[in-house]
Amino acid sequence: MPDPQGFLRYGRQLPSRRPVPVRIQDWREVYPVAGDALIREQATRCMDCGIPFCHDGCPLGNRIPDWNDLVRTGSWAAAIEALHATNNFPEFTGRLCPAPCEAACVLGIAGGEAVTIKQVEVEIINRAFDYGFVTPQAVPPPSGKRIAVVGSGPAGLAAAQQLARAGHEVTVYERDDAIGGLMRYGIPDFKLEKQHIDRRLEQMAAEGVQFRTSVNVGVDVTAASLREGHDAVLLACGALAGRDTPETPGRQLRGVHLAMDHLVPANRFAAATAAAGNDSAAGPLPRVPIDAAGKHVVIIGGGDTAADCLGVAHRQGAAGINQLDIYPEPPSSRDEERDPWPVWPWILRNYPAHEEGGSRVFAVAVREFVDDGTGQVRAVRISEVQVEKRDGQRIMTYVPGSDRELPADLVLLAIGFDGTEEQPLLDQLGVARNKRGAVDARPDWQTDVDGVFVAGDMHRGASLIVWAIAEGRAAAAAIHRYVGGAGDLPSPVTPSTQPLTAAR
Repeated sequence: MPDPQGFLRYGRQLPSRRPVPVRIQDWREVYPVAGDALIREQATRCMDCGIPFCHDGCPLGNRIPDWNDLVRTGSWAAAIEALHATNNFPEFTGRLCPAPCEAACVLGIAGGEAVTIKQVEVEIINRAFDYGFVTPQAVPPPSGKRIAVVGSGPAGLAAAQQLARAGHEVTVYERDDAIGGLMRYGIPDFKLEKQHIDRRLEQMAAEGVQFRTSVNVGVDVTAASLREGHDAVLLACGALAGRDTPETPGRQLRGVHLAMDHLVPANRFAAATAAAGNDSAAGPLPRVPIDAAGKHVVIIGGGDTAADCLGVAHRQGAAGINQLDIYPEPPSSRDEERDPWPVWPWILRNYPAHEEGGSRVFAVAVREFVDDGTGQVRAVRISEVQVEKRDGQRIMTYVPGSDRELPADLVLLAIGFDGTEEQPLLDQLGVARNKRGAVDARPDWQTDVDGVFVAGDMHRGASLIVWAIAEGRAAAAAIHRYVGGAGDLPSPVTPSTQPLTAAR
C-alpha cells in the first residue's frame, strides 16, 4: 500500500542539472542520473488517490501510481514491467514529454506541487537498462502477414514493435541515413543522447523488426510496389512542414532560416563529433551551414523548437540571443479561471536552455527583417502587440509608437509546423492532406485508401511524443485486426481522442 503521508513528508524536488558553464561546452544531456534516495522519496509522494487523474492526463494511460509505489519499495524490475505495459519507449517520453500527467496530478490542486512523474519514469528505464531488465521479447510463430511502416519516429517505431511482437513481419522505411525520425536529428543531444535510440533499436531488431534507411518511399520505392509486397501500410512520416512568414518584408535575406534548417545540421555535427571521438580513423566532420558562432541571434517562437534552437546557439558560441514570443508573458502558476485543474495550464515554462543565457521578449511581433545593404539581415524591426481570439481566430493589433530594432545576424523561425510535407508518396497512394496539412483517419485508423493507415503527427499535426506513441500503438491494434491477427493489441486512443479540456 502506498504511503498515505508521503506527500506531507517530502516536497517536490528534481535532481540538479549539470552546471551551465560545463554543459554548454558539450552536447551531453543536461540532467545526470538521479540518486536512488531522491527518486524513492519523490515516488513516495504519490498517494495512489482514489481517482488517479494522471491516467487521463496521459494518452497512453500509464499506470503511474502502480510504478510509483514499486519504485518506493525498490522493486525496479516490477516497475519497468508496469511501465512497459503501456509505454514502449519510456526513455523517450521521460526525456522529451512535457508531462501532461503532472498537470493532472491530484497533488496539483489549488497550487500544490505535483509528483515528479516524468523524472521517476526516466529513472525506472535508466535502471532497467543498467540492470539488464530490457531484453528482446519472445515473439509468437510468424503470422505470414507483412506490414510496411513508413517513417521511424516514435509513432512508427511503437507500431512496428507492437506488430512484430504479434508475429507479423514488419519493415520500417526511413528516408534519412539513420532510424529515429525527428528524435534522431531534430532533437539535440542535450535533451536526448542518441545512445538511448540505438539500444532500443537493438532490442527491436532482435525481435524481428527490419529497418531500411536512406529509402525515400515514393521516390526510391514506389507506393505501388510497397503495397504489392505488404498486406498493410502505416504512414508515420511526421509533420515536418515548417511554418514560414513569406509576407514579412526582408524574409528573403541571407541569415533568415527555418528552425529545422539550423537544428538538423547542428545535430548531425554533434553525432559526427561523438562518432569521431570513438573512432581514430573517422573522416572530416560535416560542415555546419548555419552557425551561430559570434553572431547576434534572434529566435522567433516560444515553444520546444525555439528552446532547442536556443540551446544549440549557446553551444555554438552566439554573441547574444533574443527569443521573441507573440503572446504576453504567461503567469508563473495556473490560472484556475482560465485553465482549471486537471487541464494543461498556460504558464511560463522555463527550459534548461533559458538558464544558459539569452533574453526573452514577450508580446512582440516582427515587422521587418532589415537589410544591411548587401542582402544580409542585420536587424529585426519589432513592435509590441496585443493578441486576442475572436470566433476561434487570432487577432493581432500593433501598439502604435512601439517600434524598435534588435541586432540580428541570424534569425531562426520556430513558429510551428503546417502539417506533413507534400511528397510523391501521398500522390501515388491517392491520399490527400486536409486543410491543416495532416492526413485524416477513419475510426479504424485507415486513410481514405483501404489498407493504408496513418498515425502520429502525420495524422494529429505537430504534437507531443506521448501522443505519437499512443497513436502508434492504437494504429498497430487496428492493423492487427485488419490482417486477421489473433486476439487484440492495446489501443489507448482513437483517431478523435483529444487532450483534457475544460467546458466553457
